[in-house]
Amino acid sequence: MMTVMTEKPQAQHCNSMAEVRGHIDALDDRIVTLLVERTGYMTQAARIKDDVNKVRDQARIDFIVDRVRARAMALGGQPDVVEAAYRALMDASIAFEHREFVRLRQGAAVQSHVAHALDSAGGIEP
Repeated sequence: MMTVMTEKPQAQHCNSMAEVRGHIDALDDRIVTLLVERTGYMTQAARIKDDVNKVRDQARIDFIVDRVRARAMALGGQPDVVEAAYRALMDASIAFEHREFVRLRQGAAVQSHVAHALDSAGGIEP
């Protein structure tokens, strides 16, 4: 089940760079966990899509950019920073999805080739 944060995030007051870095490191830990989960969905998208030309979907990119900019504004954030981060994330995600698209189909092609070879050879004796 998906949850959406509705409260505006508030950075805590810090008295030292060590405190600032500690908070940033804690946020990075949460972000990395979410990025790993997001990447899992990119593998699923690569599996589901039937055409490599569908991996990069400009309409979806535009939708995401508009959505995250609006979300940043609603939360009192910086939409330009969020957009830049998401564009980099989407570029990396698209490159990963392309690799996954190929990897998943190469595995299927190898399995098909092996099955065909076994059929041609009369199978394997038990």
